[in-house]
Amino acid sequence: MNVAIVKYNAGNIYSVVNALRRMGIEPTLTDDAELLKKADCVLFPGQGHAAEAMDYLRARRLDEVIRDLKQPVFGICVGQQLLCKHSEEGDTDCIGIFDAEVKRFQPQRHEDKVPCMGWNEIRSKELRSKELRDYQPSPLLEGLGEHPYVYFVHSYYVPICEETIATADYILPYSASMHKDNFYTCQFHPEKSGKVGEKILENFLSLEFKV
Repeated sequence: MNVAIVKYNAGNIYSVVNALRRMGIEPTLTDDAELLKKADCVLFPGQGHAAEAMDYLRARRLDEVIRDLKQPVFGICVGQQLLCKHSEEGDTDCIGIFDAEVKRFQPQRHEDKVPCMGWNEIRSKELRSKELRDYQPSPLLEGLGEHPYVYFVHSYYVPICEETIATADYILPYSASMHKDNFYTCQFHPEKSGKVGEKILENFLSLEFKV
C-alpha cells in the first residue's frame, strides 16, 4: 500500500510516521503534489500554528491539491482544523472541506486549562443523535468498544456540526472526529492513543477498499 503523509510547516508528524512503521507500513513523507495524488491514501497530521501552516501549504499550492484529492484523506489534530473553513488561530482561511469555524477554548472555571491535554472519552454520533434512525457508524470508528479513551493536545476546537461523527467534552462538547466524502478527521492523536488509536489507523488504512 502506498501511504503518503503531507509534509508541511507542522510538528509531531514523525510520531505518525513511527506509528505506521510499527504497523509494518513505510509511508512517504512528502510535499510533492504528484506523490500525494498518486498515493492510495493520504494522512494530514501535525501540531502547530494554523496561519503559518496555511502559508506553507498555499505557497506550494498544496491547499488546492489536498482539496482535490479523491482517495481517503485523514486529517489529525491541526490537520482536522485546517480542513475546516476558517480558524481563529491567526484569523486564517483554511482548506474548506468542512463548513466549520475553528474556535479557541475559553476557560469558564479556574480548573479549565488551555491547552486541553490528556486522555478523554469520545462518543459516537450514534449515541449523541439517536433520532437519526438512518445513521450508520463511520467505518473509521468501528471496533473501538463502548468507552474508548484517546489522547488530546490542543487549544482550538471544531464545534459540533453536520459532519461530526464523534464528540468529546472539555469545557464544552466539540467535534472529536468528522467525516465528509473521502475526508476523515480526528482532533486527538491516534498515534498516541494506544490500542484504540492503532485500531483507528487500521480502520483508515482499510478505507482504500470502501471508497
